[in-house]
Amino acid sequence: MIAALRSAVVAGAVLMASVPGAGAEPAYEILDFGRLDGWEKDNHAAALEVFLETCPDMDDPDWRNLCALAQQQTPQSARAFFELFFRPVMIRDGSKPLFTGYFEPELDGALQPSARFRYPVYRMPPEARRASVWLSRRELLTTGVLENRGLEIAWVDDPVELFFLQIQGSGRIRLPDGRTLRLGYGGSNGHNYNSIGVELVRRGVYNAHQVSAQVIKNWVRRNPEAGQELLFHNPSYVFFREVGHVGDHLGPLGAMNRPVTPLRSIAVDPAFVPLGAPVWLEKDGAGKMRRLMIAQDTGSAIKGAQRADIFFGTGAAAGQAAGRLRDPGRMIVLLPIQRAYALLPDGM
Repeated sequence: MIAALRSAVVAGAVLMASVPGAGAEPAYEILDFGRLDGWEKDNHAAALEVFLETCPDMDDPDWRNLCALAQQQTPQSARAFFELFFRPVMIRDGSKPLFTGYFEPELDGALQPSARFRYPVYRMPPEARRASVWLSRRELLTTGVLENRGLEIAWVDDPVELFFLQIQGSGRIRLPDGRTLRLGYGGSNGHNYNSIGVELVRRGVYNAHQVSAQVIKNWVRRNPEAGQELLFHNPSYVFFREVGHVGDHLGPLGAMNRPVTPLRSIAVDPAFVPLGAPVWLEKDGAGKMRRLMIAQDTGSAIKGAQRADIFFGTGAAAGQAAGRLRDPGRMIVLLPIQRAYALLPDGM
């Protein structure tokens, strides 16, 4: 669930959510591997290793069989494995291709409050679990309904970074003693996300192309009172849970409840792309990318057959790289052979 809200923070991502032609009946085209730009140059062994992280959790028999075969491969046979047992399928639904990025934030915090660490990170209260829609962000943070109930997981030093941690849906907190506390998505109050980037554009503060996570953070910090009101414009509130079984060297848990891998894992729309499937990504724009990815995550802003969110890793540098990404291109799903041909109108 780490992709739950993140891409909606940038105004453009929301403004592009409804594209003319989107929602059309999907069209399928089977391609030859020779038509995949840069296919022969990629590190297929690295992609196979990531595929093996989640393929045991795929339920359908054809995927389970391929997973068993994948476990028998060597790094040298990885490319042949994909070419022998899969077919590249281009899926179009009328929407424009769009690739964005996401990351795992790191915040400074502590397990006890102090003058510096004053902003609590909450786990989900039981009454919120019982309600489809609970109190808004404003109500939660101004009425004291969460306070003094033992719901605090930790305290952090920056409310703006905490807001963006909620958008990403997971992250890490660096504790004063050098340890790291890992947080996973624990639920929400049920309200729809309202983009504060879109709101700044609506007010005329910025043009859509100017808005980024860093621009929003800077504006909120320069305008504390108006900035707090801007954050309240988003009624959605995300709660967290501690994740203790994932090593610090691994990425956060994706929608398949397995760690995602920087620059090999993507979030997709599972209405078009099976979770766990290999996906050949051809991202254009600055820093062209030609790479075999694995679809291991989802997100509410990730909708459409040609829409993906690329996981960039953990920390500020990953966040900057992810925040800059908003590029066209194309993505081709690798499907088991029989499954691929079954998508064609005549089954062949």
